[in-house]
Amino acid sequence: MWWLILMQAALALLMIFSASVHYLHMLQLESYQTDGYLRHLKRQSSEWKGWTLICGIVCAVAPWVLLVASSMFTGNRSDAYLASQLLNTGIFVIWSFVNIYRDHRAPKKKPIVFTKRMKRLCAVHAGVLAALLFLFILIFGYYPSDSTTKWRLTLLSPYALMALCPWLIILSARAAKPIEDRINRGFFESAAAKLSANKKLIKIGITGSYGKTGTKFALATILSVKYKVLTSESSVNTPMGLSKLINTKLEDSHEVFIAEMGARHTGDIKELTQLVRPSVGLITSIGPQHLETFGNVETVAKTKFELIEALPKNGTGIFASDGAWTDKLYERAGCEKLKSGVGAGDYDMRAENIEVGAFGSRFTLVNRAGESVNCETTLLGRHNISNVVLCCLAAEKLGLTMSEIARGVKLIRPVEHRLQLLPGELNVIDDAFNSNPAGAKEALNVLHSFPGRHLIITPGFVEMGADENKFNYEFGRQIAKSADAVILVGPKHTRPILQGLLKEGFDKDSVLTVNTLDEASKNIRRFVSGGDAVLFENDLPDNYAE
Repeated sequence: MWWLILMQAALALLMIFSASVHYLHMLQLESYQTDGYLRHLKRQSSEWKGWTLICGIVCAVAPWVLLVASSMFTGNRSDAYLASQLLNTGIFVIWSFVNIYRDHRAPKKKPIVFTKRMKRLCAVHAGVLAALLFLFILIFGYYPSDSTTKWRLTLLSPYALMALCPWLIILSARAAKPIEDRINRGFFESAAAKLSANKKLIKIGITGSYGKTGTKFALATILSVKYKVLTSESSVNTPMGLSKLINTKLEDSHEVFIAEMGARHTGDIKELTQLVRPSVGLITSIGPQHLETFGNVETVAKTKFELIEALPKNGTGIFASDGAWTDKLYERAGCEKLKSGVGAGDYDMRAENIEVGAFGSRFTLVNRAGESVNCETTLLGRHNISNVVLCCLAAEKLGLTMSEIARGVKLIRPVEHRLQLLPGELNVIDDAFNSNPAGAKEALNVLHSFPGRHLIITPGFVEMGADENKFNYEFGRQIAKSADAVILVGPKHTRPILQGLLKEGFDKDSVLTVNTLDEASKNIRRFVSGGDAVLFENDLPDNYAE
């Protein structure tokens, strides 16, 4: 019978691991953080309650059905055992394929990437599954002489492991954590040593609730007028992402290194400062972002301020004034501190005579000494002017003249998926990356500045904690004042947006609710035509899809 035991164990391991790939993907999208992965499972709880019930029924009934079926066709215990095991294998294969199809049927916006870390995790997970299967065999046995109870439990074991598949991912991730910590520490220390070895390198850290990536690229563009600058591509802002960049891209000829610093937990910025050791720190904004992990805006502010606290005594903190949290952090800073702003105010650098529209932005840049220069950029939105002025102040601190700064501002280009204008028959405004209340409000202003009818396509906000429904409701009310038509992506998640729209008297016939972004794109022509404007505001990642 050993051939049957090995065949069943190998087949069960293959099928259960195949079903696990979906959950490994979700863990990767949560940056391998088990707490975020658990929140993903909680978001899917209503669906899982029904599916878990089905799994439980199958697990409970299958051994009895197989035992009765095998007894009906043979009176020999060994033959009955063999028949029930073969029948069990067939049923499990069918059930597994149904389970795998269910988890993999939806198209993926960001497919799983089998990085070295993911490959290691897959190996650990396969080992965990194999160990649990072996444990079942060891405890319950597979021989016909075993008791009927053991026989039933043996038949039940593959079903049980399949039902527990989402939770076993957590066990595997925690088992792999010591390995990953050791590997990551090596990369981290190597990168930190490489940065420290370049004594002339100017190191800049940028953080904030939003605007980090756009500010990073804007600052790199302006500084490139005078310096050779290294910064990360896209929105790389984690210890391992920056360590990889430093280890592979940093050269002795680089004069400035700009590090975007992201955070989802208290202490995340502090860890990044231990890697980079910046002498200049920029804070773009403070607001309700990642509230699922931070809990409240005060904790967000405290975490972002870790960048300023890490600056050396001769370091400089530079703040984009918002009349609220960043101004409070400015007052708390004990190092040299500078403040930028838009309009009149006591600023070290400010923008005046502002013009914004479909063409981009124009403004007059004025420093504390009263020097001024006219600037223009293709960036859309008033909030982008605030980020640009922050960069201009940092550039002046690093020795650029006002004319050099203006030349750099003109070179700035929109960042992909962040108020990026895609002109054509329709004016498509792509603001699909990681929407937030302040940015979304400004995006609506940009949409309204375009001629013709205005359509917004959005799934609303995510990661907003307990107040998420409230933020989405207010978003709906704002949309009603700026758009002529709305396509909501995700019936459950966007329900508060719909309520906000209707509260403001928005025409219900001008609202369409769909399940996917692809479905939304197919319905654009239902509401707008040539010359009109379409705003894509946020795009849910796969781990938030309904």
